[in-house]
Amino acid sequence: MSGNFLSLLESSLTPLVADGAMGTLLHARGIDFDRCFDELNLTQPAVVADVHREYIEAGAQIVLTNTFGANRYKLAKHGLEQRLAEINRAGVELARRAVAASFREVLIAGDIGPLGVRIAPFGRVQPEQARAAFAEQAAALVEAGVDLIVVETISDLYEIREAIAAARLVGASVPVVATVTFTRDDRTLLGDSPEKTARMLSEAGADVIGANCSGGPAQLLRLLKQMRLTLPEAKLWVKPNAGWPEQVGGRIMYPADADYFGDYALAFCEAGARIIGGCCGTTPQHIAAMRQALDANPDGCRMQVLQAAETPEAAESTESELPSRLAQKLAEGKFVISVEMDPPRGLSTHKLIAGASLLAEAGADVINVADSPMARMRMSAWAVCDVVQRQVGVETTLHFPTRGRNLLRVQGDLLAAHALGLRNIFVVMGDPTSIGDYPEATDNYDLVPSGLIKLIKQGFNTGLDHSGTSIGQPTAFFVGAALNLAAQDREAEFKNLRRKARAGADFFLTQPIYDPAAARVFLEEYTSANGPLDRPVLIGILPLVSARHATFLHHEVPGVFIPEDVRRRMEAAGDSAARVGVELAVQLIEAVKAWGQGVYLMPQFNRYDLIAEIVEAAR
Repeated sequence: MSGNFLSLLESSLTPLVADGAMGTLLHARGIDFDRCFDELNLTQPAVVADVHREYIEAGAQIVLTNTFGANRYKLAKHGLEQRLAEINRAGVELARRAVAASFREVLIAGDIGPLGVRIAPFGRVQPEQARAAFAEQAAALVEAGVDLIVVETISDLYEIREAIAAARLVGASVPVVATVTFTRDDRTLLGDSPEKTARMLSEAGADVIGANCSGGPAQLLRLLKQMRLTLPEAKLWVKPNAGWPEQVGGRIMYPADADYFGDYALAFCEAGARIIGGCCGTTPQHIAAMRQALDANPDGCRMQVLQAAETPEAAESTESELPSRLAQKLAEGKFVISVEMDPPRGLSTHKLIAGASLLAEAGADVINVADSPMARMRMSAWAVCDVVQRQVGVETTLHFPTRGRNLLRVQGDLLAAHALGLRNIFVVMGDPTSIGDYPEATDNYDLVPSGLIKLIKQGFNTGLDHSGTSIGQPTAFFVGAALNLAAQDREAEFKNLRRKARAGADFFLTQPIYDPAAARVFLEEYTSANGPLDRPVLIGILPLVSARHATFLHHEVPGVFIPEDVRRRMEAAGDSAARVGVELAVQLIEAVKAWGQGVYLMPQFNRYDLIAEIVEAAR
């Protein structure tokens, strides 16, 4: 395409539109993720060219070459490092042919991704080695005639600095775009803020800076604003994923649809973006939606005036954020289904993973992991949460008892949970050790549940520990608390509820109920005396499996009341009691949908098959 990329940015009233995901569309065409996608430039060029064609037809003005992993380190894993120059040149040529066939003016961006190795001081690859590897790939792309270089999806500022330097070294006249990917915390994997990232990318010599991949449009809009606040004159590039990926039926799915991206196109423009596009999970439909949104406003958009009441670092912590998918779903008013699982008593996690997979496939939104229930020795709950989130792909809620933890242990465990990617915390007192495997163990604690909620919400989530000392960056915990809707002493329960709400609890999980009318009366009485409870309440549902089970719960478990007619029905069910228990649970869920924000299902005796039936019926 004739014309200079940077001058086009200056003259265009609306952002330029870049393409979307390459890997997502290649995989949809039957290419396995274990394959080297870059090699397809040589072995299946028509497939790659077809992806470029679809994005150009959708309205993309910039297409990225299929060379994201075409560096010596990544190609070596497939025995292809000797064909590096050939693969990169072929990637540019395929893009050029697709552009020529379209008879449109489209820029070709040479795509450079991370090396796939750690750079010193956090890895063994020295900076000069990294720079040489980046220069080798950049040289091939520049020689093949790209209009610009895009260095993307790097989370290590040491690494991207070398990539920018290499691109400048081999193509002094070729514009360089440098974009970083962030975690859910709005930080890079090494903990760098968007403000620091923006300054470093600019100082390193990038012509255009920005963010890509990471989460969905909402997160990248937030990051974009923070970068622009730091560098008001910077040219900004943004390419979000189609939301955070979720595993559904063994497939990786992205929740954000094309219309959602179209809605964000003008928001990105107003926040200062000069180039917008899509990353993982996005398709030509996403790009077309953004193109249409911009075309409907040919005179451009009114750029927002961003003001920082405090320092950039402080502004980051006050930016509105939904820290977890559970928080997002509740904020959107969706009816949420949460299911509790107990950690294993030994080392094996096979049954745990199988159960969690069954529940996720049935439609559970989140898995709650209990911590040493009934004070019995079990695997650490936060290790179980980590295993479930990594291997099953479903979000978890960590039960966090105050029992047996002093202030040092509480705060250390919170930092560990956050480092593992856990964001939902359910704060409880915990079962007394006197009823468990080790009755002689101590029950000492420094914080009651409301105190721990306050520590998390008013301390850790603002970047401070209990003593007021900085922990470096704020956590993003979404905190739940316990609620008993069948409490005998209602005034005491109302008092506890007020205390937890004032401390900052984000949501409540209730004890199991069997009389939905009485539970609703409890909340109505609380509202009458204290005003509306403006926090989501997930109603506890514990499916009955036998008449004996119902009798035990009613007579021996504090806070559980089972109406006589329910107990009689379980008695009359005989051998079909478990089936009747499922029917009762489904009826309870239907009854609470009018006033509850979700349900909290508690399986008995690891009957996850019954719970899966209930979840499917509730959906």
